[in-house]
This record gives sequence, structure tokens and C-alpha cells, in this order.
Amino acid sequence: MENSVKNSQQVLPTDFELYLFHEGTLYESYTLFGAHAMEYEGKKGVRFAVWAPNAQAVAVAGDFNGWDGSKHQMKRLKDSGIWVLFIPDLAPGELYKYEITGPSGNTFFKADPYAFYSEVRPKTASVIYDPGMYQWHDRKWMSHKAKSDPYHEPMLIYEMHFGSWKKKANGDFYTYREMADELVPYVAGHGYTHIELMPMMEHPFDRSWGYQITGFYAPTSRYGKPEDFMYFIDKCHQNGLGVILDWVPVHFCKDAHGLGRFDGTPLFEPADPDMAERPIWGTYNFDFQKPEIFSFLISNALFWMDVYHIDGFRVDAVSSLIYLNHDRGDEKKLANQYGGDVNLEAVEFIKKLNEAVFKKFPHALMIAEEATSWPLVTAPVYAGGLGFNYKWNMGWVHDVLTYMQTPEEKRPDAHDLLTFSMHYAFSENYVLPFSHDELVYGKKSLLNKMPGDFPQKFANLRLLYAYFMTHPGKKLLFMGSEFGQFDEWKDLTQLDWMLLDFETHRTFFQFTKAMNTFYQNTRSLWRQDHDPEGFEWIDPNNRRQSIIIFMRRGKRKGDYCIVLCNFSKNKYDKFRIGVPSFGKYIEIFNTDDEQFGGSGLLNKKAIQVDKEPFHNQPYSMEISIPPLSALIFKKQSTKRQRVVKNNGRKEMDGNALSRRTGNKARGFDIPAGKTGSAFWRQVQNY
Repeated sequence: MENSVKNSQQVLPTDFELYLFHEGTLYESYTLFGAHAMEYEGKKGVRFAVWAPNAQAVAVAGDFNGWDGSKHQMKRLKDSGIWVLFIPDLAPGELYKYEITGPSGNTFFKADPYAFYSEVRPKTASVIYDPGMYQWHDRKWMSHKAKSDPYHEPMLIYEMHFGSWKKKANGDFYTYREMADELVPYVAGHGYTHIELMPMMEHPFDRSWGYQITGFYAPTSRYGKPEDFMYFIDKCHQNGLGVILDWVPVHFCKDAHGLGRFDGTPLFEPADPDMAERPIWGTYNFDFQKPEIFSFLISNALFWMDVYHIDGFRVDAVSSLIYLNHDRGDEKKLANQYGGDVNLEAVEFIKKLNEAVFKKFPHALMIAEEATSWPLVTAPVYAGGLGFNYKWNMGWVHDVLTYMQTPEEKRPDAHDLLTFSMHYAFSENYVLPFSHDELVYGKKSLLNKMPGDFPQKFANLRLLYAYFMTHPGKKLLFMGSEFGQFDEWKDLTQLDWMLLDFETHRTFFQFTKAMNTFYQNTRSLWRQDHDPEGFEWIDPNNRRQSIIIFMRRGKRKGDYCIVLCNFSKNKYDKFRIGVPSFGKYIEIFNTDDEQFGGSGLLNKKAIQVDKEPFHNQPYSMEISIPPLSALIFKKQSTKRQRVVKNNGRKEMDGNALSRRTGNKARGFDIPAGKTGSAFWRQVQNY
């Protein structure tokens, strides 16, 4: 963003800027609207600009004038509906609101829709702030991102709610800067590639989790100042972590100081109350028939990427955007001009949003939370798509969790739930999300969804996690799932960190860290996530034994691994599976390792392949299979250990992986003599 101190010729918007705003294409409208420090006619001060076309009068009120707007009346620019005022001798840090006189003559106060900073709730004033003063130290990350190819790289996202990951002893929130010291090394050290934050824009109610926003351009002041949030993002980037924000363009809350009936009339929301209301959430929809809403929201997306170096968005409730009646329940059904259910203007908004984002930030992540069968969500706009580059695979999550909650003896009848996803796995670019949506109150945690006794719950969860990590698609896991949080997410308290004093949770934490490391080091698990060439079934049909076997392939010849998942409680010896080439195979990962809390039934030695066709493969081999387990094999190299470099990562061949993740530690190096709480404190200082 350009420095907010501007010369005198830039105080008033140009006619061209006004034209673009009303056309819906002023995609840097945050440089025009809001409060900007600048110099005018030799005096330093602040220029205010706001869109309120139906107001009789607009003024600026704040501490500096005793909250008396009559002292600073704004001027309306022609017929633009935009009001402007320069106030000399005003500086960042001052509180303000717009004092608006509506068309009926009533006067009320509104926070600035473009405010860069807000008072800490329950107070609601906007704060004059210059977001261009922070000095960034993430040049290396930004340079790397400009050369990155997310489709062919590992992506393992740690989704989190900032206010409940960890809290202080007195219940206070950690600040942005404190979380930079606590959270960033934890997530980076656990093998994740990205952090996804539930909405960080200003919102009045803690328990809305940020999804009902009043300040789209302001990071919430609950955790500190805007420069503190920049510091947090900067630290993420310096530690190799991308930052994804949840973003909510579908609706906004009705709080009196917010966007609702902003100038005394429906402005940001439709005039038709049926179109304006989002009954299930008690909020207002945005009015996508107004081009100015395009300017406001598309500018907002670019603002977070431009000013805050955000790497991408998970766009919330896309289904509620594109369909008029997606979540209206029994409310009056709406229809577009052709009598259909599609919100035509919202679809157009999504396309223009993605075009604008990728034009300026071609390596951004635009991830749709879209729950229907709308086609081509991740296809480019020019090819008839919505223009996102990723979509949450919510169908896979529903099916696999339904299957995993099925008692083991009944799983043969539900076997198709495991394999159906491969009929559509490459129709979109998918992220597999075990998100907060699956773990909120009443839905149970991932661990508590698993059937069986306590050891079987953990065995099932290790198996689920391994299937999740080896299935095509990028990955997302909600906080706490990495150590087997037993209760569902409780948004008013911190995660149950005390569980790490218990061996079962500690070893599961050990397992997820090993699995994450293994995933990043194994190119075949992500190199062709979105290409059918990256996946091949060996045996999808063994419903009787609840076993599936498949291959994941990389780009290079011979770069593949074989994955076997046993979803039954039965142990199998001398179990024959088909393999594609002759030689020896080694087990490079086994969820039943004692290190992870399993029984320790491993295939410790290299396995010689037989010249016996099986499973439609030219060769086969016999292995041992533990109950409720996932096993991964790789062909043993005939050469000495070799290391393949990949954009700064190191990938090892079968021999090296076996030594790194084999019988000693299975991918996680435990310091000698360090167990229990002592081990935990050494690794993560918790």
C-alpha cells in the first residue's frame, strides 16, 4: 500500500476514481475511503471519505471535538454519494465515528466501514491508523512464494481459532506478539506448511468466532494493534509458514455501529427484506446488485494480501453465496429473474473477485468452502469456472467420518464410503478438511468419534489420519486434533494441553508429528495431488476384510509408494498384495509402531517380491498386517542412499526413509532418556 501521506492534489477523489467505484472496479478503494493522514495546503491532518448516498448530512465526530459532529461537517461530492472532509492537526490514534443524518432526519453514529483499526470491544469507535508504517522482514518468503507452485507442493494446513488455542492463567487472550512466540514455532516444528486463522477482522461478539464482522479492514483489537498482527504474520513467514485467513463476503452483523442501514437506508444490504435477511444467522446479506459492493469487497481481499501479506483466503459459505435458498430452511423461497435458485449477481462477484486476486497475486490461495455439486469451482473463469484454485472436499469428510464411526464388524456393509471419493477426486483441486465444523459442540472430537475401547479409538484415529494424509488432495487439520483432544472444541477455554501428560495422547502427538514429517518428505504423496496419474488402486474391493490398497505416484519414473489400510480388528500374517515391479520392498511407515502407541507388529525386514501376479499387478509379496492400521511401502533402491532436493526440502529414497522413519523412531527422533513431560517440555516448551 502506498504511504498514506499524500500531496494536496490527492485530497479529493478524481472523477475517474468515482467512476470506477460506482462501476464496481475500484479495487484499491481502501486508498480512497476511510481516514488517511496526509498534507493539504501545507498542513498535516487527516482526510475522511465515506459512501452514504442517501444521507442528508454526514459529519466526523470524535474525542477531538467532544463527539459533536456539527464542528466537522463533511462535503458531498457532486452526485456521487461520497462525503469528504480534511481535518488539519489531526493525527493517528484519535477515535472517531461518522455522525449521519438519515433521509428521515434522525441522527446516529456509525463506525467507518474502511477503518484500519477499532476500539477493543465492547467499545465501537474507529481509530485513525496508518497501516503503511510497519517494516517487514519476510522478503525471502515473498520471493519464494512468487516462484511457488502450490499444486505440486505439500500443503498441510493447521486451522485454528486465535482466542482459544491457548490462554493465560487468568483467562486473558495471548496477544498477537505473544502468539508469534508461542504458536509459530509450535506449528512450524510440527511439520505444517500453513496456518489458517478463523476470521481476524473486527467483530463485536467473541462467540461469533469472527464470522459476523463490523470492521472488514481492521484486524481485531482483542489481541493488539494492527502492527502486532503484521508482526505475527511476519514471524510466520520467517519460519516458512503461509498464512490463510477465513474471509466472509456473504453477510455481516446487524450491530448498530456496523454496516446495517448505514446511511439510514439499506445500503450494503438489499432493500428487499427477504433478500437482505439471512435468517439462520440473524445477519444481513450483501447486495451484489450494487456495483459499489464489488468495489468494497474485492478491495478488501486485495487489501489483506497487499497490506498484511496474507497468502490466501478460505472463502466462507460459498454455497450460501451462489444459491439464494441454500440455508434459508422453511423461510420464504427466493428466485432470480429467471425463476431459478442461483444468485446470479453473487456468482458474477465471485468470478470478478478471483480474476482480480489472481491478476495482482498470481500465487494466492483462494479456497472455497462449497458444499454442493456446483461444477468447475476450481476452474478458471475464462474456462467457465468460478475461478478458485482450491475447494474443500466436504463430501469426502462426511463419507469417511461416517465410515469411521461405524463399528468395525459393520464396516463391510459401508465399504463404498471409503472408495467413492475416487470417482470425483480429480474433478476439482481439493483440500481435505478436518475442520472446526466437524468438532464443534455436540459433534465430538475426531478421537471421540472413533468406535471401540480407548486403545482402539487411538488405533482408529491413527489409521484415519494416515488415510487422510495419503489420499489425493491437500490437507487441513483443526487445532487440538494433533494430540487427540478428547472433547470437542470449547471456544471459551484453551485446548486441553494437560492431555500431553498422558502417555496415550503424548504418543499420538508423536505420531502426528512423524506422519507430517513423512508426508513432507514423500513426493509421491503430493506431487500429483490433482492428476489421476498420481493415484492407482491395487485393491479397492476387499470389503469382507475391510482392507484397501492403493499407490500414490510422483512424477519421476519409479517414484511411488504403496499404501494399505486395514479397517478391521483382525491381524493378518502372510497377506499377499500385488506390486508393480520386481525387487525388494521395505515398510517405511506403520501406524502400529509401539512408538505411536501401537502393538509393534512391523515388517522389519526388506520383503522379496515373488514373480506371482496378483491384484492385477505383475508381481506380489507377502506381509504382516496389524489390526486397525495403515502400512506404507516403498521399493528398496539398489543404489546407496541418495537424497533428492526439492525446493529446499530433502526427499530420501526407500533405504534412507527406512533408516529415518524405521525401527528406531519411525520419523520422530526421541532424545535419549527423555519421556513424558520432560520430553514434551524439551520439544515444545509446554
